[in-house]
Amino acid sequence: MPFNPIALLDYAGVAVFAATGALAASRKQLDIIGFLFLASVTGIGGGTFRDLILNVPVFWVGNRDYVLICAVVAVLVFFTAHRVESRYKLLLWLDAIGLAAFSVMGAAKGLAITGSPVVSIITGMLTATFGGILRDLLAGEPSVLLRPEIYVTAALAGAAIFTFGDVAGLPQIVSGLAGFVMALAVRGGALRFGWSFPSYKSRPGRRPEDIP
Repeated sequence: MPFNPIALLDYAGVAVFAATGALAASRKQLDIIGFLFLASVTGIGGGTFRDLILNVPVFWVGNRDYVLICAVVAVLVFFTAHRVESRYKLLLWLDAIGLAAFSVMGAAKGLAITGSPVVSIITGMLTATFGGILRDLLAGEPSVLLRPEIYVTAALAGAAIFTFGDVAGLPQIVSGLAGFVMALAVRGGALRFGWSFPSYKSRPGRRPEDIP
């Protein structure tokens, strides 16, 4: 069976995102069912949203390996999370790795199904970010979207690099690795150095009499 780097990124992304969901469950001191639920929602949530948008069969329905990966990761984290000194910091860094993997995987599937580079980049971004958003919402964690550091842009960068490389005819392993490294570098740099865009600053409204 030929080596498929995109499929490998898919499994790795599910496992890493499932781990972040389980870590969020550990921070809320949930039971094993809570671990299983949050790990599964986080691990397969982004891909499920992508497939619904693309109007194709949801990936984990026909392949139970994805759900099994989430379950195994949830159980492992349930018995080992207490050994981690800073679970939230680990959650953020694992989220960065999962984001990088899924930005490529989501873009690859979008491009394969539609042939559109624009759709490819958008599906890469959605696949990479939606699972983390669901995790934070359900676990009551501070949303990654509301943190000041760059987040969605990292997913867009990874998806774009992969898409441009694939359209240019580069081997998929090269464009996939380049997209993964780009997304991880941008998100990792944001976590390490606090990279962010200028935020909106409110301004006093004008009085009616000042409007010409």
